[in-house]
Amino acid sequence: MDEIEKNPITENNPIAENNPTPESKPIPDCTNCAGCDTGCGNGCGTHKVMGWRREPRGKLYATNWLGDISTGADFPAVQVQFKNTRAGFYLNPAKLSLEIGDIVAVEAANGHDIGQVTMVGPLVRMQMVKAKLDPDNLEELKKVFRKARPSDIERFNEARAKEHSTMIKSRAIAEELGLNMKIGDVEYQGDGGKAIFYYIADERVDFRKLIRILAEEFKVRIEMKQIGARQETGRIGGIGPCGRPLCCSSWMTHFVSVGTGAARMQDLSMNPQKLAGQCAKLKCCLNFEIDAYAEATKQLPQRDVVLQTKDADYFLFKTDILTRTLTYSTDKRMGANLTVIPAKRAFEIIALNKQGIKPDKLAEDAEEAEERREYIDLTDQDALTRFDKAKKKKSKHKQGNQGGQPQKNNPKKEQPEPPKEAPNQDNAGRKTGNQRRHKRKQNNKNSNSQTHDSNDA
Repeated sequence: MDEIEKNPITENNPIAENNPTPESKPIPDCTNCAGCDTGCGNGCGTHKVMGWRREPRGKLYATNWLGDISTGADFPAVQVQFKNTRAGFYLNPAKLSLEIGDIVAVEAANGHDIGQVTMVGPLVRMQMVKAKLDPDNLEELKKVFRKARPSDIERFNEARAKEHSTMIKSRAIAEELGLNMKIGDVEYQGDGGKAIFYYIADERVDFRKLIRILAEEFKVRIEMKQIGARQETGRIGGIGPCGRPLCCSSWMTHFVSVGTGAARMQDLSMNPQKLAGQCAKLKCCLNFEIDAYAEATKQLPQRDVVLQTKDADYFLFKTDILTRTLTYSTDKRMGANLTVIPAKRAFEIIALNKQGIKPDKLAEDAEEAEERREYIDLTDQDALTRFDKAKKKKSKHKQGNQGGQPQKNNPKKEQPEPPKEAPNQDNAGRKTGNQRRHKRKQNNKNSNSQTHDSNDA
């Protein structure tokens, strides 16, 4: 590591030496700390090297509400997260002062693994209960060895660098053996002595021969874990058609089966390309609003009810659940003479039909039934000339008033103006100078014209 240059502000300044500025703090003795500018608070950039994101996933992290009043010594266990969604609980027998975000070396099968602490203190007990583990029986938990050293992190990074190439080679080997499976991800243990292969398969696969070949090829112990299509998508991540990160990779903790009945309840088109997500399964968000649609459907008449009027019998053609409007047709198989009525009107006609009464028309008023919404062009809201149009209207309005044209909608202008009074001598004496000069010119012209007339005579 290069020597740190002396800061002229702190040099020969005992106050600055005791209270160094951020620029004068020495870089910790770690090969992975140089250039750490993410503000993790640990003085180390190992989280960047290990691939953990600055903004962690909501489903893997919980808020430590007792962070200001509790420490890691209040409960002997901590929660540690590894690559992607893998996490576990570990015993802290040495009572290390661990905090959220620390990189630790934990016990693993025939070696150690490297992970990040995600929860400490009494809240770990609640997390264990949520994971259906006994918080009072901590002897079965694996142990935390120590905080990760630079050598541990360097060894872990070397193992992680081989994960992508290992996955590509393992896929080629599985294809040569003719196995109907897909290897979606590979995760190496912290010490590089073990590799976990995550695969997807629609049916049972005999991969005993595959394990022997992989062990000889990569010189590590092999563990195979089968996951579903939704779990694979959650591990990989992505952006959904709504423009937001996938729910399975951001906040969902468990997956619920999704059926086509959810799409039928919401009157969605049964198009597999639109209903399927990136995992090629039905979208999980189809279940989000199913309860609201089911509750709204109870407030609508049944689909097989026929509305009888004096004109014809009407069959249900279309339902708008959220607006509670129904579209009825006179033909049962196709849309003919379509009429839209609210659900309240449909219940009224059903009650009349039960009494043996047939109303004259399906809608209360023919004009209201045929009434349609006014077309609104929303693109005009963003037009560059939307302000110019308003100015033109105002200018025309002003010109019309100045020209003396009365406004039709203004009742004050329709009233006749009172006759003007004849000017008095007092008012005549108050004329301005311009008016007096103009009058003198007119008098001079009149006198000149009279003199010419007398001469002619």
